[in-house]
Amino acid sequence: MNLEIIKMAFESLLAKKTRTLLSMLGIIIGVATVIAVFAVGKGAQESVNSQFQNLSANSILIMPNRGRGFTSSSKLATGDAQLLLSADHISSATGAIQGNATVSYGATDKSYGVVGVDANFITISNLIVEQGRGIEVDDVENKTTVAVVGSTVVSDLFSDGTSPIGTEITVGGKKIEIVGVLKKLGSRIGMISVDSAVIIPSTTAEKSILGSKGQVMITTTVDNVDNTAAATSSIVSLLRTEHKLKTTQENDFQIMDAGSMVAAAQESAKTMTALLTAIAAITLLVSGIGIMNVMFVTVAERTKEIGIAKAIGGKQADILSQFLLESVILSMVGGLIGMGIGQGAIPIISYFDWISMASSWTGPLIGFSFSVLVGVFFGFYPAFKASRLDPVDALRSE
Repeated sequence: MNLEIIKMAFESLLAKKTRTLLSMLGIIIGVATVIAVFAVGKGAQESVNSQFQNLSANSILIMPNRGRGFTSSSKLATGDAQLLLSADHISSATGAIQGNATVSYGATDKSYGVVGVDANFITISNLIVEQGRGIEVDDVENKTTVAVVGSTVVSDLFSDGTSPIGTEITVGGKKIEIVGVLKKLGSRIGMISVDSAVIIPSTTAEKSILGSKGQVMITTTVDNVDNTAAATSSIVSLLRTEHKLKTTQENDFQIMDAGSMVAAAQESAKTMTALLTAIAAITLLVSGIGIMNVMFVTVAERTKEIGIAKAIGGKQADILSQFLLESVILSMVGGLIGMGIGQGAIPIISYFDWISMASSWTGPLIGFSFSVLVGVFFGFYPAFKASRLDPVDALRSE
């Protein structure tokens, strides 16, 4: 393939700018979609990992079962954590109650997740106190009005750089003193972000702030991950007895081990990515059909030109190369523009926190490669037809 053929291909495309742009549009959208899909998939994977990073593989979570069929609320209580220490293969247990409350400081009023915990919670949940101290046994026993807050709470309320330690804030109408600040982790406590959490003694939460509106969550640790099934069975037996459930009644609590939760969440993320990728692939295929139709129109418009070229000695290979190159250039340029749009949209969407996305070279690489393949595949037949035109018939065309 010589430079003259490449030059002619570009000149031909530039001569019909509007048609060229419209032909590339499908490729642009398709490649940008592929990049977005892989960014969403990677973001979902990272989100899953961050949500469960404060849980070890041998953790078991117990939460109220509020599914259909329950005429009364669950009897699960933070105090059940102490009971579960007697379950088979359980080495530690901690209870928490969580909900939301308005937090006020100065002129700022904002809703945050509030988590009432016992003295073991921060350690068992692998949280790190970066400043001050955590929740202690005396705090729980005496219902003290103290809190350990997440990094986002500090940046929201103390944007002027004031030290939060020892400062009083109002949580759900109750004066609370900040005694500790958590290290930024990006993980979650149930449905509450650690970084946006206000952690207080469970007794204070139950008495003064959340009351019966809070949702209880118990985290237990199994002595060995291989004993998870036996520990789960023992927990079920103990809680059913404690809650006085009849044999005909379903559990008023639900149990999930960390390993199964992570696996299920990751599988959901993979399924979502595969589905969206299929949609993006269909978009690229449809755009390929559009390119093929445009190339057929181009060949029809330039039939006489093809006849002249062949009459003066133009080779079939040169004509095939020129028209195939035009198709490939369309798809390549469209792919590059789609890459730019797709990659450029990721930080913008991430900045506004519309959806969890993470950059990956997998998306651009697959998107661009697929766009080139579309150009070759759908451009070959029109190019082949052009190269096989009889010069006499071509010159007779109007």
